Amino acid sequence: MIVDDHSIMRDGLREMLERSEDFQVAGQARDGCEAVDVARRVKPDVIIMDVIMPVKNGVDACREIMEAVPGTRVLMLTASTNDHTVIDAIAAGATGYLQKFTGKDELLATIRDVVDGEFRVPGDVVRRAFAGVRDSSGEDAGSELSRLTVREQEILKLFAEGMSYAEIGEARGNRPLTIRNAIYGIRDKLGAGSSQEMVVWAVRNGLLDND
Repeated sequence: MIVDDHSIMRDGLREMLERSEDFQVAGQARDGCEAVDVARRVKPDVIIMDVIMPVKNGVDACREIMEAVPGTRVLMLTASTNDHTVIDAIAAGATGYLQKFTGKDELLATIRDVVDGEFRVPGDVVRRAFAGVRDSSGEDAGSELSRLTVREQEILKLFAEGMSYAEIGEARGNRPLTIRNAIYGIRDKLGAGSSQEMVVWAVRNGLLDND
């Protein structure tokens, strides 16, 4: 499903997606309110949604869609350069975040990963957006990190930086399925309810700090 207040953007995305032969566009919406109504009706696997829209913005629409259709994945695609929007989008339940200047191949690859349940937000954006979160939490990062093995910490770090299962597997010499199972194990160990919670945990505990 495509949500954008500019018809030329919706038409362009639809043409690109349907030419890829991987996707079928189940619905479109011009603003956040319409997006919630259409999502309830068509129950799409993934929604590509702008952030800045009239009537209701993409973050608020994402939050309502997650409550109404929790099985749907939301990928925020925006022209905004405000990294603080990332925090709001992740808190609302988005599992992907890209800017509109992203190339076609990267966009399609990210959509596929988001459909599979992966968390795809560029690592540099996560670092900037969550700057100061660890310092303001007042938590003892060392004791919290001890809940995970060194291997689990390394995998979670790469995951929180926005790398796909395949990219993490290539970096570590593992199969993507092995990485996926490891991520599920980490999520269970931390008692995290979502990928977003795992990323926030990683940031709070210093896994994304610069060396």
